[in-house]
Amino acid sequence: MLVDLTDDAGWPKEFDLTIEPAEIDFDLNDVRLTGPVSARGTVEKHAGWFEIHALVKGTAAIDCCRCLEPVERQLSIPFNIRFVRANGSGEAHEREVDSGELDLSELESDDIDLKEVVREQILLDLPEQVFCRADCKGLCPKCGANRNLIDCKCENEDVDPRWAALKDLK
Repeated sequence: MLVDLTDDAGWPKEFDLTIEPAEIDFDLNDVRLTGPVSARGTVEKHAGWFEIHALVKGTAAIDCCRCLEPVERQLSIPFNIRFVRANGSGEAHEREVDSGELDLSELESDDIDLKEVVREQILLDLPEQVFCRADCKGLCPKCGANRNLIDCKCENEDVDPRWAALKDLK
């Protein structure tokens, strides 16, 4: 859903968006939406900038970092994001950014794609690591078996060559 920023009537613009899982591509193999995502909020127009206040809800499956089993996670992401128009000079320049500007995004066109904003907010909300449970044993590096399901004996067979001399001390 595109919001036309050049439209002078009807501000603030409210939206209630439902996005199907096939419509959002995360470019990640370990994250999948398991159902539709809803986004409800408003787009406000201010002097020189625009602001989106919204809440994203849905369900995602994220693979466990240790055993690769999918973990269901409820998404409930409230966010506020500000957009400012590009300065139009075309020149790249470096400058220090203060803490008040960390939630600013620069507009590249005269509209905002709300699906892309929702996709970005979901990606920003994802944790760095997800575990199916706190004591997850992970996968065996030799045979690839899930150690939570079977008791693999692979690691007991091999001894690290750096410690092999200590084995004879018994």
